[in-house]
Amino acid sequence: MRQAVFSSLAARVPGARFLDLFAGSGAYGLEALSRGAVGGVFVEKNPRATACLDRNITAVCKSLALDRDGVTVLTMDAAKAPLDLGGVPDLVFIDPPTNSFAKVAPALFLRLTAGPSRQPGSGDRL
Repeated sequence: MRQAVFSSLAARVPGARFLDLFAGSGAYGLEALSRGAVGGVFVEKNPRATACLDRNITAVCKSLALDRDGVTVLTMDAAKAPLDLGGVPDLVFIDPPTNSFAKVAPALFLRLTAGPSRQPGSGDRL
């Protein structure tokens, strides 16, 4: 699946900044980095997963000789994360757990389509 996603995004990845919501191990954002993205934000609420994610980012950045300064990890609920931390992202990856997709998708997609200026606390009901 990830290969198909990146095949369709090929021209948009180099130089892009991304937002990887429900990041888990960081597979989508790390793939973007390996294909030329300049950085982005990973959001994952599970502290054990973010510890693994942090190790994965370190390993990928080292293998690609990239500086980690352009990469941020937030340990928080992806449905409530700021959408424009570090600037408006060029790419947004959303891969929630299957059992929570129906619950989080409507409000999250509404926030994304409304634009990055809509932040939690601005009247959104997530």
